Amino acid sequence: MNNFIQFLTYFRIIAGPIIFILIVISNFYGLAFILFVLASLSDYWDGYLARKYQLVSMMGEVLDPIADKILITFVIIALAISLESSFIAFIGSIILSREFWVAALRDFNARTGNISATKVSFMAKLKTASQLGTLGLYLFGLYLNSALIIVIADFSLLAAMLITIQTGLSYSIASFQR
Repeated sequence: MNNFIQFLTYFRIIAGPIIFILIVISNFYGLAFILFVLASLSDYWDGYLARKYQLVSMMGEVLDPIADKILITFVIIALAISLESSFIAFIGSIILSREFWVAALRDFNARTGNISATKVSFMAKLKTASQLGTLGLYLFGLYLNSALIIVIADFSLLAAMLITIQTGLSYSIASFQR
């Protein structure tokens, strides 16, 4: 079971560049959407299975959020290129900046013995779900060639950015209160 859980995490890491290629080079939006949905579901399942079978590991706790960030980074960049959207590029840059900032906070807190300040919260899980849902919506819109779905995804991206900023601020405040 442990190997399967690790596979799910590595799957997200590998899926990111493959989805990028499917979107930017091949325009295979349907296949990119299916692969993205599977990768997004793997985020839930690896954590669920690790907790259920008591196989939570330090390596898994480190790799899981990195796998999410790799997947999200490749898809945001691919969408910005494919849709020629400075909006997606700008909002995506804000989202990715928060991810880098929180990674730095986690490193800082690990060095100062304050790891509880950046422990994954419910809002952080909601943040990841909103990001993955939004990116999936864009891919679905591209697959259906639906401008309406893409516009809805634009609003969803804005909401995901606000949740992302809020969690980054919460982690920052908790990190520097000591």
